[in-house]
Amino acid sequence: MELCKTRLEWLISEAYEAQKAAYVPYSGFAVGAALLAKNGAVYRGCNIENASYTPTNCAERTAFFKAISEGIREFTAIAIVGNKEGETGHICAPCGVCRQVMAEFCDPDEFKIILGAGSEISVYTLKDLFPMGFTKKDLEVR
Repeated sequence: MELCKTRLEWLISEAYEAQKAAYVPYSGFAVGAALLAKNGAVYRGCNIENASYTPTNCAERTAFFKAISEGIREFTAIAIVGNKEGETGHICAPCGVCRQVMAEFCDPDEFKIILGAGSEISVYTLKDLFPMGFTKKDLEVR
């Protein structure tokens, strides 16, 4: 599925919709993600904070876990937005843990990570942002 400008903007808008559900009483930094499956379905995720911090879950992993829990295992792209309330935002890249989850399910050369902030949109491959990720191949007997 080709990601033309219109499709990129649509996926970013889905991420902004997901961001509205964020539970961020501690940091105030709301993140939304929209994960595009190869079948065309979109899975939204938001970050969910916790007072003890460790159980906090990122928007990207929320979206992946929603899709995976419904049996979806093939993905094309994810759009991510993030900002504090009242701010216009800035490019918000996924954390290392989220990149590791992406590496479990996505082709590093083909999976697109779309980062949006206002009218700015940047597109990367997973390989761009996670060049030496640990994957199933590392566990194969050599």
